[in-house]
Amino acid sequence: MEDHQSAKPGQANSSATDEEATQDFVWTFRGYRLRASEFTTAMVHFFRAEVQRANVWRQRLDTTTNWAVVTTGAAISIAFAETGNHLVILINLILVTIFLIIEARRYRYYELWAYRVRLMETDFFAAMLVPPFHPSPDWAETLSENLLHPHFPISNLEAIGRRLRRNFLYIYGIVFVAWLSRLWLIPTPTSSWQYFAQRASLGPISGEFILFGVGAFMASLLLISLYTITLHEAAGEVLPRFFAEAEAHPHRRRAWFRPSRRRPQLLTLIITDQQQAVADRILKDMRRGVTSLPGVGMYTGAPHPILMCALTITEVPKLKELVASTDSKAFVIVIPAQEVLGRGFIPLEDED
Repeated sequence: MEDHQSAKPGQANSSATDEEATQDFVWTFRGYRLRASEFTTAMVHFFRAEVQRANVWRQRLDTTTNWAVVTTGAAISIAFAETGNHLVILINLILVTIFLIIEARRYRYYELWAYRVRLMETDFFAAMLVPPFHPSPDWAETLSENLLHPHFPISNLEAIGRRLRRNFLYIYGIVFVAWLSRLWLIPTPTSSWQYFAQRASLGPISGEFILFGVGAFMASLLLISLYTITLHEAAGEVLPRFFAEAEAHPHRRRAWFRPSRRRPQLLTLIITDQQQAVADRILKDMRRGVTSLPGVGMYTGAPHPILMCALTITEVPKLKELVASTDSKAFVIVIPAQEVLGRGFIPLEDED
């Protein structure tokens, strides 16, 4: 500070300008100027918050499983008592199914937070430890989109299948075996199918119908658990992280849970009489390519140039701001794009 006070005013301003120009601004996109230390600190705090949030929902998963275990134990104890009835086990089957649905919903929330944690671990922190020591090109865009437009990373069907295979198939198996054992052993063991089916009856409902219904229900659970093995959208699981085609194309290897190809991509059409000024702002501030097309207003017959620009969903607010500040009379049309290939989006060489 003393050195600047002893310098001449012009020299002080020059030194300050040179120092500002040489600052290590790691984040200058969209008008922000954030130093590397500030950006890393923010990411560390954000990472810790997402880990805590994921841990809370992970503990809620354990709570739901505990409910299912406790009610199953209580139902089996009551059913095998002298005055018990096998209807208690069937009611418990319904309760366990409700707990499964609740746990699947909680698991989807857990995957939402775990996805963000895994994205920062694999594409930010891990990338800092190996050459070329910088994050993956589109990780910030992917994380930003997830923050602005959060959505469950896995379907409800996959969540149910995963919780079935992890915990609930074992609980259902115990309930099913306990129910069959109750019908077979109490009040006395029987070797006759007729008496066995008769014991399964409930009021006017025949035992054969109840046996068939419970068997079909258990078979459907097993089929769901097997079918959902092929679904791999969850990011929080300890599973192979790469696409199957990576074996044939090692240079295309990428994290399998990355939704880069599914990210919404847009095409914007800007009708403006100040095409050069608007295009310059987009090229300089957003670093996006712009293409000019001729246009004619059919009401007036006057020419109105049209600018075409491909964007991701998180860049639209910035584009609107730039256009509005440059030409308030312009029209901006945002159109969903099926796929955008090329530099800044999905590389053309990645397409077969």
